[in-house]
Amino acid sequence: MTQSTQHLLASRRFLPMFATQFFGAFNDNIYKYALLMVFTYGWVDRGDIRISTLNNIAALLFILPFFIFSATAGQIADRYERAQLIRWLKIGEISIMLIATLGFFLGHLWLLLFALFLTGTQATFFGPIKYAILPDILNERELMMGNAMFQSGTSLAILLGMVIGGIVISFSAGSMWWISLTIIFVAILGYLSSRLILPQKIADPALIVNWNFFATSWQILKLSYGLPLIFLILLGNSWYWFYGATVITQIPQMTEQYLHGNENVSSVVLTFFSVGIVIGSAICKKLSGEQVNIKMVPFGAIGLTIFAFYLSWALSLIPASNTQDYLGITDIFQQGLSYYHVFAAVVLLGISGGFYIVPLYAMMQAKSPESHRARIVAANNIYNAIFMVTAAIFSIVILSFLHLSLLHLFIISGILSALITGILIYKIRLQLNIQH
Repeated sequence: MTQSTQHLLASRRFLPMFATQFFGAFNDNIYKYALLMVFTYGWVDRGDIRISTLNNIAALLFILPFFIFSATAGQIADRYERAQLIRWLKIGEISIMLIATLGFFLGHLWLLLFALFLTGTQATFFGPIKYAILPDILNERELMMGNAMFQSGTSLAILLGMVIGGIVISFSAGSMWWISLTIIFVAILGYLSSRLILPQKIADPALIVNWNFFATSWQILKLSYGLPLIFLILLGNSWYWFYGATVITQIPQMTEQYLHGNENVSSVVLTFFSVGIVIGSAICKKLSGEQVNIKMVPFGAIGLTIFAFYLSWALSLIPASNTQDYLGITDIFQQGLSYYHVFAAVVLLGISGGFYIVPLYAMMQAKSPESHRARIVAANNIYNAIFMVTAAIFSIVILSFLHLSLLHLFIISGILSALITGILIYKIRLQLNIQH
């Protein structure tokens, strides 16, 4: 751990916000991944709905609030004191986890999905605050480090959340007490850490919040479109979330269908992916320096294409299973070289993601007008939501309507990534040259 990293983690400016963000992402992913496990391995009656369709519906429901509420969330974050807003949101998270607990005990599919929608709504209102607050609590020389730590912390929280979600479901032997107690306990930890966040200045005290969600969304999208560099950066961020949502949502099905593994193996695969993002974020910060720049983004973009093909090739090497039994964690590492190729591909995809996303988020914050920063983050969340909802629909079409395989889905995503990111990086560099 570098001296600058230790300095930030020891800082009252940064640590409570980092911890609150960490516990929020941690709990979101415990709950989301527990649901995926419950759906994939049949713990809740899903009727005639296919697993792939249900998993993508769940992904869509979590993301949909970002599309509907982000613009108003951005206005609220610019209009009111952000530390107090965070505390109210953390109280809301505790209430949502109580609803989820009711859904688990009743075994009610749609109540669990409703709680997932509310979880997405809570995250929607938290998003503009957490990214708009970083440039206020950090100076510009700390911004790349702060974003790398936020991205690494978020990736670690996602990793731990998925692992804990899978472990709790796996070892609870049908009892819903353990997953329920876990999500409520973590929500309480998030609230306690939010109590330590220092009061923040109000960005725009005169702002009048427009509660017409759709009109406000259109206004904020127009605002971002009117800032060409910002608009291109937001599209770059959103493509990353399209790509990430496409890959991550399919991992439980990939594990079950191709690796023939149980829910614990699925957690291991996600562990490799998350560790890759942490490594990529750390390397990106080291190679980028303290100044905000995008020199590592092209390397990330290239990796997201090449390693999608590598993953598909590695999966194609694995023979069909001759048994109905799922492989456990110990078994999976005794299956031969083809499995190690899959793990390597997943790690390399994560590293590429870290290279790609950290510089773009830092540049979004550094180049956004201070008085509109939360609203720019809100616009980013709207674009992210559009792309992620599109990713869910895209995956449903490829897998359920065209009846193509996951291998085809990964290959098509890799080809699209090469085309889209190549154009975006070229245009971002043109805009940076114009501004200089």
